[in-house]
Amino acid sequence: QVQLVESGGGLVQAGGSLRLSCAASGNIFKINAMGWYRQAPGKQRELVATIRSGGNTNYADSVKGRFTISRDNAKNMVYLQMNSLKPEDTAVYYCNADLIRTVAAGVFVHETDNWGQGTQVTVSS
Repeated sequence: QVQLVESGGGLVQAGGSLRLSCAASGNIFKINAMGWYRQAPGKQRELVATIRSGGNTNYADSVKGRFTISRDNAKNMVYLQMNSLKPEDTAVYYCNADLIRTVAAGVFVHETDNWGQGTQVTVSS
């Protein structure tokens, strides 16, 4: 099994900053990519940012220039530094991992549907 645990959410005023963290643990052989998604009330979950093991990043247009994703491969952690926050950034933020999981000795499975429990980010105007 794999567990993803997010932390760092909270309430902040518009223009403020927050830093989210996500730790992946379990029978992980390799993590190909990690990412952050968010879901606002009444809306579908959407991509915020992803980062591959080699460091390549991808951002939603709405957060470019304000958010920065980074990761610590040795610790299986991913971070999201969020600056210049806006009320429209209010959502539950979820961590996702695209990884290779060890099932048994010499047996591996590729999984893309590992999610954390989410952390609430609320930006007041």
